[in-house]
Amino acid sequence: MLRQRLSPEQIAGRLKTMDIPNLKEAYVCRETIYDAIYALPVGQLRKELIHCLRQGKSARKPRRGDVDRRGQIPDMVSIHLRPPEVAKREMPGHWEGDLIKGKNNASAVGTLVELSSGYVMLAKMNDATATSAVEGFSAVLNRMPITARKTLTYDQGREMARHAEITQNTGVAIYFCDPHSPWQRGSNENINGLIRQYLPKGTDLSVVTQDELDAIAYELNIRPRKRFDFKNPIEMMNELMKKYQNGPSSIQ
Repeated sequence: MLRQRLSPEQIAGRLKTMDIPNLKEAYVCRETIYDAIYALPVGQLRKELIHCLRQGKSARKPRRGDVDRRGQIPDMVSIHLRPPEVAKREMPGHWEGDLIKGKNNASAVGTLVELSSGYVMLAKMNDATATSAVEGFSAVLNRMPITARKTLTYDQGREMARHAEITQNTGVAIYFCDPHSPWQRGSNENINGLIRQYLPKGTDLSVVTQDELDAIAYELNIRPRKRFDFKNPIEMMNELMKKYQNGPSSIQ
């Protein structure tokens, strides 16, 4: 799973759901996985597995405990109340979102991926505040036809404290994942890893323009995807839009 670029947290969560013969009582948490990797003697295997981690650091400080941010976002609606059609990934308009942060966490870019097509949009933001999230996400979501603006699934990051304003601006209903459950928005987690190829950690994202972000998104949106029989997200989104709305729609 590490070689498939899953994080230790995702692996630990996945192990809970797997029926492994002769190991039904076995389970390891995220920190155990990290400890096992960094306890390896210096050598090729240790180097390879550390490289598989998102940050790829040669040393790691143990986490002091997760901060529970529940209660900091007013009027949250749980992912467990989200319409069942979202999980089916058949109809367009259901998104997952997140922020990627830049150097010293002083700058940020909003990331969005549409679940039925894999279509990606990136939002320029001045910083990681709730005000910037309202402005950035509203601007890019409103580029899409109303048929493609139904729901957004997000984590409990404080930048979404004004989520009601995004809904008011765009018509998109926002649902929040459980704390510390990145697998509940796995498509976005995966796409963030691809975006980091263009915007590595430590980059000053404040100097990246919306046009540059659009160019990155376009490159991702023309990549053929195996799960779509090697059609790309733009082709898939256009097909879905024509199928589920009256009249043609062209997404680029």
